[in-house]
Amino acid sequence: MTILKRLLLAAAVVLSTQAASAQYYEIANQLTNLISPALSGAGSYRGYIELSGLPGLGTNRANFAEISTSQGFRYNSWFYMGAGLGVDVVRSTVDELVLGERSTGHSLAQTKCMVPVFSDFRFFIGPDSGLSAYIDLKLGAAWLIGSGYLQLNEGYLTGGTQFYLKPSVGVRIPVRKGDTKHAFNAGLTYQLLTSNNSWLVGNGNATLNNIGITLAYEW
Repeated sequence: MTILKRLLLAAAVVLSTQAASAQYYEIANQLTNLISPALSGAGSYRGYIELSGLPGLGTNRANFAEISTSQGFRYNSWFYMGAGLGVDVVRSTVDELVLGERSTGHSLAQTKCMVPVFSDFRFFIGPDSGLSAYIDLKLGAAWLIGSGYLQLNEGYLTGGTQFYLKPSVGVRIPVRKGDTKHAFNAGLTYQLLTSNNSWLVGNGNATLNNIGITLAYEW
């Protein structure tokens, strides 16, 4: 390799390293811009109280009625990030308890309570002071309360950790004209609960799918 080729190769390596470093710096700077308002208290605090009604889908249907709250910060005009928890009343559509305590080692019930804990990411489309749209994504985990299991048509949901996914899309309506902080939210919601520790006929994993409506008050 000639001296000239070596110099060109060295220059290319240096330039690519500098470009990558610049990209890493920009990403780190953006993350800092998102996190620092929460740590310093300079961000715009927001809170939500939500009510959801989510009928079940599929063979193993279970209907959910949920009340939850999310607390966090609105970092700019289009992005909110927070954390929250809820309390669910879950009622399966099973006609009768087809499995007994002897086969599971636990009591089975048609109605149970569940507690989800989640991170909340909300994206806004439109002005704060008027009618606008939002996309919300909750990610976390949920647990049945008590020692019993939730009976399903073809299996049961155990008391282990369930993966919790709850996206919504809807509209945001300010309480008063020009009010940028207080608003009502109404949206269409999908919910997924799944894990590898719930039992399904055929040795599969019991998964619950629901779709319904969420109403919320924002302050």
